[in-house]
Amino acid sequence: MTQAQTQKAISGDWTSFNQMIDIQTSVKKKFKVIASVRVETTEPKSWAGVWARVDTKNDEDGFFDNMSDRPVKSKEWQSYKVEGTIDENSKSLSFGGLCLNNGKFYFDKFELLIENAKGVFEPLVVLNSSFEMPVKNGDIPKWSFGISKGKIVKIKEYKISSDKSSVDGKASLLLEGSGIKPRQEARIGDIEGASPKIGDMISMLEDLKGRVERTVKEMSQYEIDYLHDEQANRIGALVMHLAAAEKYYQVFTFENRGFNEEEKKIWQKALDLEQGGRDEFKGHDIQYYLDIYNEVRAKTISELKKRDDAWFAEIQQRYDWTNQYCWFHVMEHQSSHLGQILFLKKRIPPQQQPPKILEQEIKK
Repeated sequence: MTQAQTQKAISGDWTSFNQMIDIQTSVKKKFKVIASVRVETTEPKSWAGVWARVDTKNDEDGFFDNMSDRPVKSKEWQSYKVEGTIDENSKSLSFGGLCLNNGKFYFDKFELLIENAKGVFEPLVVLNSSFEMPVKNGDIPKWSFGISKGKIVKIKEYKISSDKSSVDGKASLLLEGSGIKPRQEARIGDIEGASPKIGDMISMLEDLKGRVERTVKEMSQYEIDYLHDEQANRIGALVMHLAAAEKYYQVFTFENRGFNEEEKKIWQKALDLEQGGRDEFKGHDIQYYLDIYNEVRAKTISELKKRDDAWFAEIQQRYDWTNQYCWFHVMEHQSSHLGQILFLKKRIPPQQQPPKILEQEIKK
């Protein structure tokens, strides 16, 4: 049975879909995930891939391959393969397809093969493997969106439909991305409308914010509300804290003041965290916090672009800091709390056994 949609659509520049199987094996075995893929796009940064991930019993990193080192860009149907291993520490195997940026991305004929005791690859059942069951209301029968079991994540920028182009049967899956502005990768500066040093700062701020978003955007409300201990902070509250701190440095550097009373009512608990933050910031999905963070960041970029490198060198008397150092502090503040979020994320216990997407066991 296909899972019901439990999370509203979020914005993103990539999307994926998956099935998952539980694994039980006492010996090391190889597996293969094979699928047919083709891509129609005019953008060099757009690509698709087949992916697979092995989750382990002790929550350490297992096998993962999403073909990022050999991206699919061909307009013609071709078969692609991801190969990996499972062993006695493996808990589950996820597999599916993904695509990045604008374009039309077609998928068909998924196969999963796992090595038996004689070293022969045997096929396992992949539900709706060739997408003959049509997409309905943006849902793919027998498949889930996202990359994690029990966490359904739809991306606003992608339209999902069935298509008559196929290599097996009468239909394929079409994911069509539009309106996506590819993010700048591994570059500092060269920001349109910004002076050189301010452009450098904007790009660094955006890089770190992107890392925070990618870390949290598929997390469930249970996960972002989870409290590790009575002195810890919830992940949702930490994202709100990043927005509040950045808002403070907006008024401090752009208006040369602190929060007024009205702003304190909105932002102070998020800025301080502690018990007030623990009590206040819960019960919302992650997009609630990301929307606030995005709104604050949009103003930061807009205001920074109005200023130049000479303004960056000016000193704010209250702290005897330059404006540039103030925004460096905002940047490193994001980095510090990203580490905290990553620490907390790895220590969240399962809420309960999630619904099964595909129930099969791999036995010796």
